[in-house]
Amino acid sequence: MSGIEQADLRLGFIPLVDCAPLAAAAELGLFAAEGLQVSLSREPSWANIRDKLQAGLVDAAHMLGPMALAAAAGVGGPAAPVVAPLALNSGGSAVAVSMSLAAGLGEADPRALSDPMAAARALGAVAARRRARGGPPLTFAAVFPFSMHAYELRWWMAEGGVDPDRDVRLVFTPPPRMAARLRSGEVDGFCAGAPWGEVAAAQGSGVVLFRGGELWPTGPDKVLGVLRAWAEARPRTLQALLRALIRAQLWADAPENRAALARLLARPDYVGAPASVIGEALERSGVSFHRAAAGFPWISQGAWFAAQMARWGQLPAGADAQALARAVCRPGLFRSAAAAVGASAPVRDSKPEGAHASAWSLAGTLGDLPMPADRMFDGRVFDPGQAAAYLDGFAIRRLAAPRPA
Repeated sequence: MSGIEQADLRLGFIPLVDCAPLAAAAELGLFAAEGLQVSLSREPSWANIRDKLQAGLVDAAHMLGPMALAAAAGVGGPAAPVVAPLALNSGGSAVAVSMSLAAGLGEADPRALSDPMAAARALGAVAARRRARGGPPLTFAAVFPFSMHAYELRWWMAEGGVDPDRDVRLVFTPPPRMAARLRSGEVDGFCAGAPWGEVAAAQGSGVVLFRGGELWPTGPDKVLGVLRAWAEARPRTLQALLRALIRAQLWADAPENRAALARLLARPDYVGAPASVIGEALERSGVSFHRAAAGFPWISQGAWFAAQMARWGQLPAGADAQALARAVCRPGLFRSAAAAVGASAPVRDSKPEGAHASAWSLAGTLGDLPMPADRMFDGRVFDPGQAAAYLDGFAIRRLAAPRPA
């Protein structure tokens, strides 16, 4: 296509249901329709994604939202200014636990298997009983230190009075290895994106305790990440890439396409799990790709990520969460691409997160956008301009802890 600065692109991804926009854009010819020749690189871990993007071995990547912020802030590795002009999805994560831990939680509180807050309190009772008996701490896995999954685990545990840095052991594992580690007994539970919780349940090694949407119905997750210098040098290429991915998100969200999407993702070059399990994950995980502004790179959601990073000592106390989010999340780039494909986009860059107990609407470029309830399970509301006050409301914080390597 005339005017594109770079037609040949290499995009990195991890085998998860939320790589769907990349897979669909490739298989439906949406990249090609924009004049792009895209090769997709299936990577074994989030660290690989980060390192290859920073080294220029991939041009863009399926990334954890907080990982983009960490790279921009230079925590957990070398500083690498990354921008996120597109959110790939909201929702889709799940916390799965071993059969034995599920039984222990149920004994502590019969509601634990149906209510995340009750499960958090039950976890506190189980962890305390293990300590009293001199047993080893419970071990939970997340996919990366800077991930929605790690923050969901920490947030959930802390609400039950469990200190995630002292009362349990947190380890980090690539998503495709989660079910095997649960089955082997190496971990007692994990939080990962779909379909790996469903895979563990299908294998009989654990149960899905709750899904991320039960903590935050519209919680953010993955983004498209590119180096800022790359984006600035190739603005037309980036817009072509965004147009193709937004079209793919629209396709992936359509209910009539879910069976085809499950079959596509089941291929070994994408997720490589049974289509039936992926189909169940698409149906039950609450994952959205475009609807309810799921593809919009909200400054407010980026600031929530940054606030979590500060809460758990990954950023210095007093770090400006909103400034970091503005450096990474680029809603203006999204709006330009959305307008070109006839898709609506929010007219505001930020919103109060968790403020709605019922369905509501927000102003969009093509009219009001219907939005679902977004009330968080702890009842708190995050105002991106008041991140410090938000953090002051938590009993368990780790503001002075060493930053993870």
